[in-house]
Amino acid sequence: MEKKNITNAARTLLVLWNIGLFATVWSLYYNGYTFESYRKLGGIVSCLIYGIIYLFLCHLYKSFRIASMQIGETVFSQVLCFGMADLVLYVECCLIHNHFVNLVPGVLTVLLQIAGSIGLVVATKRYMLGHLPRQSTIIIYGKEVSKQEIQEFKNRLLNKYAHLFDVQKMISEREISFGMEETISKVSTVLLYEVSHRARKKLMKYTIAQKKNMYFTPSIEDITLQGCTEKHLLDTPLLKYDYVYVTPSEYTGKRLFDIVLSLVLLILTSPFMLLTAIAVKLEDGGPIFFKQKRCTKNEREFEIIKFRSMVVDAEKNGVTPCTENDSRITKVGNIIRKTRLDELPQLINILKGDMSFVGPRPERVEHVEKYTKELPEFAYRMRVKGGLTGYAQIYGKYNTSAYDKLRLDLTYIENQSFILDLKMIMLTLKIMFIPESTEGFGAEKSVEMREKVKNNRVFLEERVQAKKAAR
Repeated sequence: MEKKNITNAARTLLVLWNIGLFATVWSLYYNGYTFESYRKLGGIVSCLIYGIIYLFLCHLYKSFRIASMQIGETVFSQVLCFGMADLVLYVECCLIHNHFVNLVPGVLTVLLQIAGSIGLVVATKRYMLGHLPRQSTIIIYGKEVSKQEIQEFKNRLLNKYAHLFDVQKMISEREISFGMEETISKVSTVLLYEVSHRARKKLMKYTIAQKKNMYFTPSIEDITLQGCTEKHLLDTPLLKYDYVYVTPSEYTGKRLFDIVLSLVLLILTSPFMLLTAIAVKLEDGGPIFFKQKRCTKNEREFEIIKFRSMVVDAEKNGVTPCTENDSRITKVGNIIRKTRLDELPQLINILKGDMSFVGPRPERVEHVEKYTKELPEFAYRMRVKGGLTGYAQIYGKYNTSAYDKLRLDLTYIENQSFILDLKMIMLTLKIMFIPESTEGFGAEKSVEMREKVKNNRVFLEERVQAKKAAR
């Protein structure tokens, strides 16, 4: 059986198990409390609502990607999906019945759903590992990429996707001038890592001609093209870059959403904020809040607010990025960082209009000028208001490079919409329980971006040379 067929079979079984189990318990117990008349129709409608919510969340959290995700991540995604769907329907039952309904059958349903999901995912994963071959892969990297960097990339790749990729060779683009067709023909997958525009064009031509799987890292220019709209000049197709990212009505809608949601969350989380404030104060008697100058849209400065998680004089020796197991982090600070409670005061920043819920993380003032000098494209992040969460926080990790974080942030900027913001907020619910999520650029060495951007400069240089040659 092919991987696709196995995944489809596992998906079908998961859907039948989780939806079927809910439908059984609902019809035997909860439906009687919800619909006194039209019980059959009401039960069918409730099960349809449950199925829609469950399948939508599975699509959002990519809960059926058993082959590419680790077992724990797949199971956790499934628990989020059917757990939230179960909760919504339980609330519906209580509201219609106008009284709290016994929660025990619902809890038993969730436990059975968890057990069944674990069994199906583990069995499917084991079968894949035992019967499906890994993709024979060649990694071709750019001439500016050091051997240490490409080795680190390979290690990270195999750390998570060793069951998918069998990296047989790593070659610099300098070494692949001759025998390219023969080299690519021996593998099933080609991964292009930070190769120059000229080399990528040639390699893609060979790879596509031989119908191989292909992955490549995008340049800043590639990401910028996502913000273009298609135009036609007579019979000539054109791409027009749009500088307006949201319409006035969309901006008003986003601001209204920020105000309403921040107010609701401030009310709901106020008990946790009060307890956190007391704990921070009692530990060492220092200030409760940590304030720092940050930059948002159009480089406007504001003071970001967090619960203090480090000692009072943490930066007495200058600005030093926080690292894992940093001795400056207090005992309370260690807890509130892991639980994200230190971020809650930023709801005040959102309410004031300094930030939005979704957007690039606002960067420290002293870092903005430095990064912009080394990488002018960094200024693109200032086109939109800074956010509490964003692409880099959701798709990045703690050790994600500064250049990759920038590419993630620009991907959001070029594709932003209210629907995308809602999706980002839903995905944040998942990464809140994952300790490897990233905060911003603070933990990165500035030289990293300078080295990474060299390949991006090749685009402009080669275009100029091509135009000169054409003349």
